Amino acid sequence: MSLFDLTGKVVLVTGSTKGIGQAIATRMAEQGARVVISSRNQDACDEVAAGIRAAGHEAIAIACNINYKEQLQKLVDQTRSQLGTIDVLVCNAALNPYFGPSQTIPDESFDKVMHANIGSVHRLCQLVIPDMAAKGGGAVIIVSSIGGLKGTESLGAYAISKAADMQIARNLAVEWGPKNVRVNCIAPGLVRTDFAKALWDNPKIYEATVAKYPLRRIGEPDEIAGAAVFLASSGGSFTTGQTIVIDGGGTIAS
Repeated sequence: MSLFDLTGKVVLVTGSTKGIGQAIATRMAEQGARVVISSRNQDACDEVAAGIRAAGHEAIAIACNINYKEQLQKLVDQTRSQLGTIDVLVCNAALNPYFGPSQTIPDESFDKVMHANIGSVHRLCQLVIPDMAAKGGGAVIIVSSIGGLKGTESLGAYAISKAADMQIARNLAVEWGPKNVRVNCIAPGLVRTDFAKALWDNPKIYEATVAKYPLRRIGEPDEIAGAAVFLASSGGSFTTGQTIVIDGGGTIAS
């Protein structure tokens, strides 16, 4: 059996209709996982799940807006009823409604970032981890960002939320490690996704970024997915409470 085999594992991935989330769900399905595709739009969820099934793998679609606790509860309940206990939770969905200095961010935008990016991770873990523990173990993967490791002029609230993700992983790894539940973060650098398009689609920002990256390019969603498969699988069975940085070397060179 491959170290990265996920046959039969129930994997819930939030924000999985495009970008990094879709890549993670697709690659986990290829390793045998039964994946739940989730985002706010049911049609988009259906489309991605259908594509995974057409490739010969297993996927279902459940829409959910991470801003609402009742929708998170419904997402978990429907996953349990259709597939059983969740073995792997991937908290990927996040938002960033504001680009600019912290001094001028509206209160509404600041609160929205904290509620969605930190609150949804906290609440999903509360809903999912106890069942993992009762089953004998599981894995939580939180998609953070190198923004949580560095200062920033334009993404202050977002960076704060991503630093909090890393601390959530450390806290929960300590709390639930004795029950064989592992909790880790992935911190991507700049990746070619719609979410980060304002950065990589701007020639000035793009050139300034890649000039500091030893690999001299930005990442692709699939290059994040491999780490998620590792953390979900037996290959990552002794890894917990960690933040794996995947940024083309950007944080070590700038």
